[in-house]
Amino acid sequence: MRGKLLFKTILIVLLIAWALYALWPTFRLYTLTADQKAEYTSSGRLIPIMNKSVRLGLDLQGGMYVTLEVDLPTLIQQLAKVQDETLNRVIEASKQEMNVSSEDFLIILNRHFVKENIPFNRYWGEYGDSNAKILDYLGKQASEAMNRSLEILRNRVDQFGVSEPSIQHMGTTRILIELPGISDTEQAKNLIGKTALLEFAMLKDATVFGETIDRIDRVVAADRRGPAAKTAAAGPVEPQTDRKAAQDTRDKAISVGELFGESETAADAGEDTSVVVDEGMFEENPFIALLRNTRSGHEVSVPIENVGAVDRLLAREDVRNCIPPDAHLLWSSETHNVGDKVFRELYLVKKEAELTGKYLTNAQVTIGQDVQSAGRPEVNFELNRQGARIFSRVSGANIGKRLAIILDKRVVSAPTIQTKIPDGRGRITGIGDMQEAKMMSIVLRAGALPAPVSIIEERIIGPSLGLDSITKGSWSALIAAVLVVVFMIVYYRGAGLIANVALFLNILLLVAALAQFRFTLTMPGIAGIVLTIGMAVDANVLIFERIREELTAGKTVRAAIEAGYTKAFTAIADANVTTILTGFVLYYFGTSAIRGFAVTLMIGLVVNLFTAIVVTRTIYDHITSRFTLTKLSI
Repeated sequence: MRGKLLFKTILIVLLIAWALYALWPTFRLYTLTADQKAEYTSSGRLIPIMNKSVRLGLDLQGGMYVTLEVDLPTLIQQLAKVQDETLNRVIEASKQEMNVSSEDFLIILNRHFVKENIPFNRYWGEYGDSNAKILDYLGKQASEAMNRSLEILRNRVDQFGVSEPSIQHMGTTRILIELPGISDTEQAKNLIGKTALLEFAMLKDATVFGETIDRIDRVVAADRRGPAAKTAAAGPVEPQTDRKAAQDTRDKAISVGELFGESETAADAGEDTSVVVDEGMFEENPFIALLRNTRSGHEVSVPIENVGAVDRLLAREDVRNCIPPDAHLLWSSETHNVGDKVFRELYLVKKEAELTGKYLTNAQVTIGQDVQSAGRPEVNFELNRQGARIFSRVSGANIGKRLAIILDKRVVSAPTIQTKIPDGRGRITGIGDMQEAKMMSIVLRAGALPAPVSIIEERIIGPSLGLDSITKGSWSALIAAVLVVVFMIVYYRGAGLIANVALFLNILLLVAALAQFRFTLTMPGIAGIVLTIGMAVDANVLIFERIREELTAGKTVRAAIEAGYTKAFTAIADANVTTILTGFVLYYFGTSAIRGFAVTLMIGLVVNLFTAIVVTRTIYDHITSRFTLTKLSI
């Protein structure tokens, strides 16, 4: 008997010591003054303390809540080996219907194909010989794309350093992301919304680029002059040779309506109400007047005010027909300054990429050492063996030519290939700042999303709202605890005092477990703690009522205590175990908020079984072993 009592006493003392040790970082963190936090941050001591403290969820510390939609229609369209207007029309019609329907996209797509009597094998024939097999394959690809997107986003967020993010599926095309404690929301949106499609493609020859610019200029000029001039625009191209440097132009601000002709007004152009043109060239060469110097023949500089207007022109079908079919015009990812003017570069890049980011194995941020990039951030990347072979072949065959490094259809840099690169290592320069370089390295390491994603909902929860939730939640738990403590003492007197000791220990061990095992405390989690407080004394109520019955039956105090614990154990175990199983179900099927409730509930009930049965019994055993009681305060 004494051996068992000693073992239980040592176990309880060790658990209390462990709980105090586990909660010390939390106590230290939340008692630091603002000056102390600044000092700990500068010395690097704050992060280790935060990592060992109780983690607060999005609703308690503030942060960002984002819902993403994966563009499965675009993925399905990209899988087609034949691209034509019919496919584009059917995909778009199916997409529009999906936006107002709860049906799966593939079901809607199949209905449209059947309605128009189009066989699936016209576009996806290599994936099966029947509509059913092709649909099954496309469904697997869509499911895999969702799973891959989830994993890639999780990797990105983990590398970004967000504490306890929540990333999970919502339906068939949406992903819910919760980022607690995040401060730079724009940076977070850029991180999770970036497709991160990395491509290496050759720039078109400078002569071809010049002819393309001149051809576009002739079409735009002919359109401004009227239908009669369009016939002349179709004639041979006479290359322009008088494109002026940015410093030599005589800038003139005109309305977008004037640029596009009398039939279009500035209102049609949205926010771009004016552009800056070269006054001396505008009448004869309206498109070239929007541009500035050609620094190397492979790109042109466009004043930042003119980018929207140039995009509108390039979207016109007659202008698109001026661009070589094997190339497309892409903007640079960053702007550059000439004096007080800001410009963005426009490149003519081959459509067919020589290499893609799927071969990339690593990407790290470094500081440039050569003359051109000294002191500026750059991203060094490594390719796998197959990628290194392709890179070696491409670089060896194009020495002296320029290779565009493209991320999400924006040219990050376009270096000239100086020599053959056989080891599969390269670097991306021309990056704006260190923060952007870090973001780029993260998305490259995590990989490209298999399909485009768009943010369809975002909510920012400020830290003041989180603080208000903590205050209200803490008060609710405190009030609940006080009411239970008072009730137990009034109703059960001395026995109630013992139950309150167990209750205090229950809360201590519960919060310690949250800190030690890296669980996140949320507002529903606080509700779970409040519920646990009530259920903690419920077990003691069963035991005390049994002891009262045994005392009424004439048993001694020690015998009544023994019988009370023995007979109440089955009912206590049944009630707690079934509730714990319910908690498992809630955790497995629930969302993050429900999981927060389930975690605190399950931990609280496990701890409750220990405190209600072991701790209170140990206290009674110590009392009865030292004193001969003739009556019990119960």
